Amino acid sequence: MAKKLESTLLNMILSLSLISMGMSGALSIVYLKTKGPIEKAAKQKEFNAISQVLPEFDSDPLKEMVEKDGLVLYPVYKQGKKVGCAVKTYTDKGFSGHIEVIAGFLEDGSIYDTQVLLHKETPGLGNKMTEPKFKDQFNGKNPGAFKMTVKKDGGEIDAITAATISSRAYCDAIQRAYNTLYKDQPGNKKLLNNNYNKSLDGNSSASAKTDQHYEVSQETEVVLNQNSNLVTQ
Repeated sequence: MAKKLESTLLNMILSLSLISMGMSGALSIVYLKTKGPIEKAAKQKEFNAISQVLPEFDSDPLKEMVEKDGLVLYPVYKQGKKVGCAVKTYTDKGFSGHIEVIAGFLEDGSIYDTQVLLHKETPGLGNKMTEPKFKDQFNGKNPGAFKMTVKKDGGEIDAITAATISSRAYCDAIQRAYNTLYKDQPGNKKLLNNNYNKSLDGNSSASAKTDQHYEVSQETEVVLNQNSNLVTQ
């Protein structure tokens, strides 16, 4: 009886080992077959994002890509002449934390266009940063001469209604992109506007708490309205 039990246990171990090896081999094959298409799709998505925030170009920005201070820079050219540079930037000051944006800058430092790449902001409030009504305010503006902050902080950007924190975060990401792009360049185009730093670190600290409370209240109101509609129905 003991020998039979030992034999059965050995068979089970061998069977499980063979199954595990087979599954590992199958997964490896699937990974190798899908790795190429996945990487290609990711690069195409990256290229499309760059194309949306800069004028027409004929170079390959992915080959020209460089990293600087935690951001990714994509200089682009047309017929050998530099057209501008796209900057993949970020901020951690969103209402829900991390936000990623790509901003296209022309050679004079002005913004051509911007696009949100990643965010977790509140639907119907902070996520309106992706809409033209908000993001198109930045087009044509040069952060070196333009107060890239919301009007509540003394800047020139119209904040999203009930989403001031998200609006501030977007400004922060764009300003970070500009400062990084022109850092250490001849002429030092980096913004040296103390009002910008004060609005983020000093003047906005107290109002940020008020804004956050207000935005939470707005979110609560949206939920209550939704529940009310369900009860009515």
